[in-house]
Amino acid sequence: MTDSTSSKPKLLDQVRDAIRVRHYSIRTEKAYLDWCRRYILFHNKRHPAEMGETVVSAYLTHLAVNRKVAASTQNQALNALVFLYSKVLELPLGDIGSTVRAKRPETLPVVLSRSEIRNLLEKLDRKNA
Repeated sequence: MTDSTSSKPKLLDQVRDAIRVRHYSIRTEKAYLDWCRRYILFHNKRHPAEMGETVVSAYLTHLAVNRKVAASTQNQALNALVFLYSKVLELPLGDIGSTVRAKRPETLPVVLSRSEIRNLLEKLDRKNA
């Protein structure tokens, strides 16, 4: 007969404990727990210890392709899952290089023409006069 108090805590409680031991911020804790929960639900509540790199890669690819998340969002999900596997499950992830990465927004430089700069400077001069 096993005592319920001696059983291991639930996985998400283990994640929470590992985060708190490392003094991560409460916002990081909430975000990581949310990503771990989503990952587990995405894979029909399979325990992450039963899954590995290919499944993590499939989930991150799903986020980029189907959910169209921003690159920073996909990176946050990746960091949460790396934390889960390395710090909680002690099963470091191997190569997940085949993951489709979310595209970073293209930043276009804002450039004014010479005449636009001249007009702008003339208006500034008039205001200061």
